[in-house]
Amino acid sequence: MNGSTGWDHGVGRHLLGIEGMGRGDLERILEVTDRFAEIGRRPIPKVPALRGRTVALVFFEDSTRTRLSFETAARRLSADTLTFTAGSSSLSKGESLRDTVEVIRSYGADVLVIRHGMAGTPHRVAQWTDAAVVNAGDGCHEHPTQALLDAYTLREHRGALDGMSIAIVGDILHSRVARSGVLAFSLLGAEVTLVAPTTLLPPSLEGWPVRVSHDLDDIIDSLDACYMLRMQRERHDDGLIPSLREYTADYGLSARRAERLPKDALILHPGPTNPGVEIAAEVAAAERSVILDQVANGVSVRMAVLFLLLGSVPDPDDVAEAN
Repeated sequence: MNGSTGWDHGVGRHLLGIEGMGRGDLERILEVTDRFAEIGRRPIPKVPALRGRTVALVFFEDSTRTRLSFETAARRLSADTLTFTAGSSSLSKGESLRDTVEVIRSYGADVLVIRHGMAGTPHRVAQWTDAAVVNAGDGCHEHPTQALLDAYTLREHRGALDGMSIAIVGDILHSRVARSGVLAFSLLGAEVTLVAPTTLLPPSLEGWPVRVSHDLDDIIDSLDACYMLRMQRERHDDGLIPSLREYTADYGLSARRAERLPKDALILHPGPTNPGVEIAAEVAAAERSVILDQVANGVSVRMAVLFLLLGSVPDPDDVAEAN
């Protein structure tokens, strides 16, 4: 596979999106994640796999979970880290994005983890540098490591995604999580339904392997997993929904609505949640909610991604045994 558009296992290759990947690529990452999840349960969850390597966290948008997760993953692999934040950078002095990337690479960065508000930015960065590039979220386009950790969490609880019925509910239009999730879940054999008002769906769903519903109550009884997206309050003034109250009434996962889910159905959310808007606080904290599992698994998944991009040995087991 061409590393510039999807995934490959080598220095100078990239993880830019789920689009262009195959099921085998996803399963390889999830298998390696199993090894690093085991390492994470040790008293000292650290291995020397990337000792001497440098991971640069290049975030042009605010982030807590994704940035800290990548930083933790890098440190558990014994890599050095560089952290860039746009607000305290020379961008305010007119420095270009390309100049910024080249400066960070000159500090010895072996991988650039990029988050940017404009779709396609990580793909462009990959053309400018010989470092590996990981897309940590680009505009409304993709968020591949979020999809990987979500798939890993579902697999952890269900064994496999084949035949699962998964609903992704909410602001699909502005969600990079939704696009990557649809692609990953479908590749792994799940049936995905998007649930949203028409105004919160993309203008075209051509090429999306999904069904669409405008009524959560119509399908909730048959779901294996209900993935609630954050209602992006900053979009509320766009007139895309009548009001937050009406949105919650129609699409929010209230305690009463959650009771209609099959007893073994799972509840997911990429975080941060808006309690009482897209999901009730008690539902987010319920036993069937795997939201905190998603957070924990994010570190193991990102360890696997960094290892497969930069690791100098063929198998993480070899590294674990050598530690």
